[in-house]
Amino acid sequence: MPRPASPAVVHVLTGSYTPDTGGDGAGLATLRLDPSTGRPTYDSQVPALSVIGASFLAVHPSLGVVYSTNETDPGTVSAVARRHDGLLTPLGAPVSSGGANPCHLTVHPDGEWLLTANYGSDTAPGTVAVHRLGADGRLLEPTDLVIHQGSGPVAGRQEGSHAHQVLVDPAGRFVLATDLGADAVFTYRLDTRTGTLERVAVNRLGAGSGPRHLAFAPGGELVFSADELSSTVTCHRYDAGAGTLTGLSSVPATAVRNVTNQPGGIVASPCGRFVWVTNRGADTVAAFRVTGTTLEPIDEVSAGGTWPRGLTYADDHLLVANQHSGTLVALRVLDDGALRQAGPAMSVRSVVCALVL
Repeated sequence: MPRPASPAVVHVLTGSYTPDTGGDGAGLATLRLDPSTGRPTYDSQVPALSVIGASFLAVHPSLGVVYSTNETDPGTVSAVARRHDGLLTPLGAPVSSGGANPCHLTVHPDGEWLLTANYGSDTAPGTVAVHRLGADGRLLEPTDLVIHQGSGPVAGRQEGSHAHQVLVDPAGRFVLATDLGADAVFTYRLDTRTGTLERVAVNRLGAGSGPRHLAFAPGGELVFSADELSSTVTCHRYDAGAGTLTGLSSVPATAVRNVTNQPGGIVASPCGRFVWVTNRGADTVAAFRVTGTTLEPIDEVSAGGTWPRGLTYADDHLLVANQHSGTLVALRVLDDGALRQAGPAMSVRSVVCALVL
């Protein structure tokens, strides 16, 4: 079956650490990706918008509104309206994230709730917050805050809980929150009348694995975790009726030896046959083929920069956000899941994430 025609241009929003958060980025910047060449360029018609510590972005499912974490202690989250001409304007003032160092957020599919994962700090535990959203997408009052408990064996990283991601499963039934400090994925049910979270299950992962992010395969039967502390990628079976995970197989995230490595972003292909992960330390992007319930390494290429943190799928390309080198690189996805750099790296200072608009 032929692939659908690619759009003439893909609009991308990048998030960067700012001077307030140890970086030198602008906050939010709008880019244009040419799918025919894989070359990203700044949208000269849309100036950057200063948003403190914009470490992760999410878009509203039906409104032209983008939400950003502001990774500070205490943390906040921001809403930004995107006009028809692409210009970005703050939509109200930032609001408290309910914890320290918010690092991930997502909008519930019904468009009425924002869910935020707060990593926490040495003294503050990881938490997950819920905010009600207004009819125009603006952030309203917080409706719930759940506090994670747990720890792991890795000294200096797992003395307490550290929520690292919050997402809604493909069926829209459960909310999953990874916790790097507790070696767990917490499952919740969101009451969409009150905006409160009910804990359904605590899925224990391998001791010292430090689960960072999850990526669901199409259909939702399998979910893959990027395990930051064990430098592995794990395939889990997901029970959509119970919201539980069962670990099936695990492979090293990189073939590069003699380097301390921390997996960062993880993406499952739309066809479900491949998984890709960034490797901070090895400074690579690794490709895996999904064979039944196992992952087979098939390729590993340079990230085109140092400390690749964010990974985003964009029209048969992967956008790699290299935090320390301040570069955004587009990798072309080949038919067999392998990767090739599509064009020269683009300078985006302290870039950590990208969002396709």
